Amino acid sequence: MSETSAEMNETSPALGETIIKFEKVVKRFGDITVLDNLDFEVKKGEKVTIIGPSGSGKSTVLRILMTLETINDGVIYVGGEPLWHEYRGDRLVPAREAHLRRMRKEMGMVFQQFNLFPHMTVRRNITEAPVRVLGLSKEKANRRAEKYLDLVGLSDQADKFPSQLSGGQQQRVAIARALAMHPNIMLFDEPTSALDPELVGEVLSVIQRLAGEHDLTMLLVTHEMQFAKQISDRVCFFDKGRIVEEGPPEQVLANPQKPRTREFLQNFISPDD
Repeated sequence: MSETSAEMNETSPALGETIIKFEKVVKRFGDITVLDNLDFEVKKGEKVTIIGPSGSGKSTVLRILMTLETINDGVIYVGGEPLWHEYRGDRLVPAREAHLRRMRKEMGMVFQQFNLFPHMTVRRNITEAPVRVLGLSKEKANRRAEKYLDLVGLSDQADKFPSQLSGGQQQRVAIARALAMHPNIMLFDEPTSALDPELVGEVLSVIQRLAGEHDLTMLLVTHEMQFAKQISDRVCFFDKGRIVEEGPPEQVLANPQKPRTREFLQNFISPDD
């Protein structure tokens, strides 16, 4: 394992343990049920891709993990600890903000939009959270920024501002920024959907390198089916807030068993695939 990989995973659970677990999770927006008694697990080090139509709940899973959305029912565990709850004695009660802040450090997220601070240089975009949230010295945060900028192929862009970069470069900075927090879990919410087609490949190649070289748990939502086939240990097809079908990518994407999965994939995969 490389120095970077070891450093990023120094507090990770042992290989193969369940690191994410949804138990009968319900999420509603008004009268609309987005997650319907969802049971879902991800193992430590696993690369899982979630696919499905708009409104199926796939991005909501990621937003709930990042504590950007609450849940209405059920329990979620991350690294063996409840996410939206905490123990008071032997009872599970709604989590306080201090617990949520601590749990957020387990995860890094790359959004559809890059969400970089426009008034900060690339370097400062990456170092700001490690300094303010993790309490790193500026010197150590800068070393960390250099390491991850090198990983995403942008070492020569550290002193530029986001407006001086292409969309693909901005998304790669966003990946470096998430990695700089040393999460155990990386979440990618359609990370190429806001990019021009010719820039998609450069972002996907960075994610693929990350998956191949580092023992991170990765949860991806994407419409890039060929990429999902290459990178995933498991693909989950969501529809109406439930998992309709899941399995190895060569099964789910190339030989789906459920009619609803086949219907969905007809829009993405040609007969030659």
